[in-house]
Amino acid sequence: MEIKTIGFIGTGVMGRSMAGHLIDAGFKLKVYNRTKEKALSLLDKGAVWAASPKEAADDVDLVISIVGYPQDVKEVWLGENGALQSMKQGSIGIDMTTSTPSLAKEMTKEGLKRGVTICDAPVTGGDVGARNGTLTILFGGSAKAFLDLEPVFKAMGKNYVRFGESGSGQYAKICNQIAIAAGMMSVCEALITARKTGLDEELVLKTLSGGAAGSFSLSSYGPRILKGDFNPGFYVKHFVKDMKIAIDVAKECNLKLPGLELALKLYEKLIEQGDGDLGTQALFKLYLS
Repeated sequence: MEIKTIGFIGTGVMGRSMAGHLIDAGFKLKVYNRTKEKALSLLDKGAVWAASPKEAADDVDLVISIVGYPQDVKEVWLGENGALQSMKQGSIGIDMTTSTPSLAKEMTKEGLKRGVTICDAPVTGGDVGARNGTLTILFGGSAKAFLDLEPVFKAMGKNYVRFGESGSGQYAKICNQIAIAAGMMSVCEALITARKTGLDEELVLKTLSGGAAGSFSLSSYGPRILKGDFNPGFYVKHFVKDMKIAIDVAKECNLKLPGLELALKLYEKLIEQGDGDLGTQALFKLYLS
């Protein structure tokens, strides 16, 4: 199947850049977002505005969504004005939100009833990866759809991996978020220790990034922390949502994940003090108090 036309739902911090790369790659886009202003830059690039997810999905080869929470995913796909109401037979849908594996499987079943293929493909790489087109895409769904989607994934990401059938992309993203949760705590604790012991923080960051302690979180968010830049590359409130999903899955697997549980408590504290709309690197604020 050759994909030429795409309905894109969700043009926030991540989605706007991702959709822009698709336009640059030659795909024709219809876009929907709850706040139209966040899609204006895409309309300037030639995208067509859609008044609803249903309208965005009408007569296109592929529908992509990247929204906030599982309830948003359910609404934009399965709701009264959802994408599944108008998708043509033989088309493909991908939800790239970090959502629940159970909802991914439900959507796949609903799609099959209507002759469409629905897959889950959450991403990792943050706002930097979205802007640079270097996201890692974690795919769950049919092998055929994965092959058909390769040109689309190439436009948005550097790595794209199929983990299995529906829901497996979400399970892979859960593993990713578990690793990030503990990692961000370590980054904050290393940098606050450097500060309190009087070390050159920039030098510490540069040195650690090139050694065994190096990580995406350290290299990408460490510089922001040192500048006091807590603007969102990925929202605290969305990270808390992801960690709660991970904890639910851990319970289903009879797993105890103390590092994840501690990270969740710390991030929930950030939300309690009104910092849910900051970036995940704002965890450092707790170490300053």
